[in-house]
Amino acid sequence: MPVALLWFRRDLRLADHPALLAAIDAAGADGAVLPVFVVDPRLWGPAGAPRRQFLLGCLADLGAQVDGALVLRSGDPVREIPALAREVGAAGVHVSADAGPYGRQRDAAVERALGDVPLERTGSPYAVTPGRVTKDDGTPFRVFSPFARAWRAHGWRAPAPRPRGVPWLPGVRSDPPPPAPGLDGVRLPPAGEDAAGAAWRRFRDERLAGYRDTRNIPGTDGTSRLSAYLKYGCVHPRTLLADLDGVEGEAAATYVNELAWRDFYADVLWHRPETHKESLDLRMRAMTYDAGPDADERFTAWATGRTGYPIVDAGMRQLLGEAWVHNRVRMIVASFLVKDLHVDWWRGARHFLAHLVDGDLASNNHGWQWVAGTGTDASPYHRVFNPTRQGKEFDPDGEYVRRWVPELRDVPTRFVHEPWLAPGGTPEGYPLPIVDHAEERRVALDRYEAVRRA
Repeated sequence: MPVALLWFRRDLRLADHPALLAAIDAAGADGAVLPVFVVDPRLWGPAGAPRRQFLLGCLADLGAQVDGALVLRSGDPVREIPALAREVGAAGVHVSADAGPYGRQRDAAVERALGDVPLERTGSPYAVTPGRVTKDDGTPFRVFSPFARAWRAHGWRAPAPRPRGVPWLPGVRSDPPPPAPGLDGVRLPPAGEDAAGAAWRRFRDERLAGYRDTRNIPGTDGTSRLSAYLKYGCVHPRTLLADLDGVEGEAAATYVNELAWRDFYADVLWHRPETHKESLDLRMRAMTYDAGPDADERFTAWATGRTGYPIVDAGMRQLLGEAWVHNRVRMIVASFLVKDLHVDWWRGARHFLAHLVDGDLASNNHGWQWVAGTGTDASPYHRVFNPTRQGKEFDPDGEYVRRWVPELRDVPTRFVHEPWLAPGGTPEGYPLPIVDHAEERRVALDRYEAVRRA
């Protein structure tokens, strides 16, 4: 009986899954498809507890959808996938292409280890596969706006149909799942493909119309909260784009733009894989950052939400409480760490990846670089977010701050972003600002000017 092995990675769904359809076609009328997921220690180890727990939930959901046929194997995929292919006599291994630095190297190594058994790449986790959209001269884009125009002009395929009656291969030995990590009360979204579909429909039907205006207000539930589902492929962006096709208005266009940002950062990483940990702008690699015990102490205050700047502290406490942070607040806290505390963006990016349920290497690290002025931003380092002004503008009623910083719940609204000015001073238990923003802004700009002159 012909067997096609379907290796799931960042595509934990059955709808709009081109690699699944390719595996069914390869198996033929008399064959079967074996679904497999490899728990790779290179990815599992650094993932952080929220992503591990969410992934386990996604795998449990996927296992139920494939009638219990999902095979788990733990170990190096370069060893595990060829061994499983030999075990079941697979004629081919089918995957969605991985665009990340490690994934590309891993897949090339697996392909070599498979020998005569082909590794078939069909589709990717993106609307447009990284590397497909380039300038007229074939070079990659470094600025978002022209990329987005070319991305829209390129277009994307219609969603692949969900197959019916897949001939899953039962009875193959499966390793037990890894133990669930302790989350200490962190609230994660429900996992899996059905949960992703429900989250999208709620957003589309209830919040999309106001998205352009509410997406920057962290105290309002105005975003889609789909980032974790997109990270693990519980839903494909093509599905969302198809649902928005023909929807008029700036709200839908704004949401499509957010999906374009996701593809853009993946494209940047495709062309410059070293930028997952090094500055895209080579000149900015000369930038000086603080290190040592004082810098470590400030980093700890930032990471635990004890900086004395309410909007920053609310964001960092949301990260610890929900393994997610509102996008506007991600920019605020990142700017504060890099330009008020003068800590290297890479340290903050690693901290986020350890705690975010939606931690995606391309989006996270290049988002940090955008804020740090080392990446794709056309207006780089001299943008320094004022945390107090940002709080007043985007959380004017203090609803977000009061939700996550209970020490400030009784502070009058006019002082909630400057509690040190409140009658009676800062409430007991809440710290004074650990730095003076105006002074640290001058320090940041002086350091940037030194790099620019050099």
